[in-house]
Amino acid sequence: MRRLLAVCLVLGCSVGRAQLPTGTHEADDTSREDAVNARIRDAETDLEKQDYKGATVKLKALAVDRPKDARVLYDLGYAEERDGDETGAVAAYAGAIAVDPAMGEPRVALGLMDARAGRMEKAHEELLGAANLTAEAPVLRGRALRALASMDETSHPDAAREELLAAVKLTGETPEDVLMGADLAAAAGDDADAEAAYRRALAVEPENVDAVAGLARVLVRQKKMGEAETLLATALKSHPDDPRVVSQLAVLYAAEDKAALAIPLIEKLRASRAAFAADAGLTAMLAHLYELVGKNAEAEALYRTLIAGSPDDASLLDDLGGVLVKEMKYADAEVVLTKAVTMRDGFADPKDWGAAAEHLAYAASKNGQPKVALQALEERNTVLPNSAAALYLEAISHDALHETKAAIVAYKAFLAMAAGKFTDEEFKARHRLVALEHEK
Repeated sequence: MRRLLAVCLVLGCSVGRAQLPTGTHEADDTSREDAVNARIRDAETDLEKQDYKGATVKLKALAVDRPKDARVLYDLGYAEERDGDETGAVAAYAGAIAVDPAMGEPRVALGLMDARAGRMEKAHEELLGAANLTAEAPVLRGRALRALASMDETSHPDAAREELLAAVKLTGETPEDVLMGADLAAAAGDDADAEAAYRRALAVEPENVDAVAGLARVLVRQKKMGEAETLLATALKSHPDDPRVVSQLAVLYAAEDKAALAIPLIEKLRASRAAFAADAGLTAMLAHLYELVGKNAEAEALYRTLIAGSPDDASLLDDLGGVLVKEMKYADAEVVLTKAVTMRDGFADPKDWGAAAEHLAYAASKNGQPKVALQALEERNTVLPNSAAALYLEAISHDALHETKAAIVAYKAFLAMAAGKFTDEEFKARHRLVALEHEK
């Protein structure tokens, strides 16, 4: 026994335990790897079944065991994203990218998540990174490029066109590519190219409402009103409750002085669904159409509904003030328009603010408030050039305040600019000039 112990000390054997066969460690490692792969397949089966909660539990456990497995981390991000855990998904996708920077799928997934969350700079970085992975599948790179084109469509249309072209070179052109190309051409003002592309899109998908709407917009811009009307009226038969078709046809009718035809279309659409009835855009459109046909009480009611939901919307206040003027509710109009004019930053364009100030001047003049009218005109004149209407308001306001010299100057300026286009006002201006000159 002592001899055996001595030999064992030299050879490193174990006493009382049989030596394991050669290769057993490798077999154990293979068994463990097979077991892990089986767990991964099991989790991916849950993903296929859309059992995202179950998949998340299994993949989180796998991620603990395999923290450097990019595929596990990507699958975990996919499951968490669809289960509503955006924070977890972002972390998992970022982990997959850190482990394997050459893997494109987590870059695309993270880029799309960033884009949806408004993190546009990060989204652009991730998607561009995926698009530049030349070893990745063309389909995945094309997806990244199309997402980039969609992001850049409004802010960087030239870049978007290049990105779309690169995607088409990778994977061939899809019907969606044709439509996006048409949208980009339209945004760039290339109406002829846009029209041709929209027609190509419709040749492939005749019922594509986005293509119909896009083509109609381009036709209207090219003053091809009849073609646009025929196109939209035909589409309306197949899509009677599609807001894109209905609203665009209504806008076209309004532009053609056919507002009476547009009103039933919007009324029917708003009556078809509660969501449409509550839609601010459709409600404002109907209010405007009511104005055009002289249904001012109906327009006022709709504008007041809109303002109840958006009390600080300056443009809506201006719209309401305009309707109140038409209803000869001048005192109410002055109150509403005064509020609108105080909200200068609420107007998208300074000229719109100037127009609202002119509306206030008119309401105030009609309400017997010449000083308010002159103050509003002074503000209007800081952003808008003189007009015959504004000069007439200025003249009658000075006249009402017995500011004779200023009234004479304004009346003369009005007559010089009016040049026979304002018959009644010009007649009154000439008579007041005679009277005022006599008073001097």
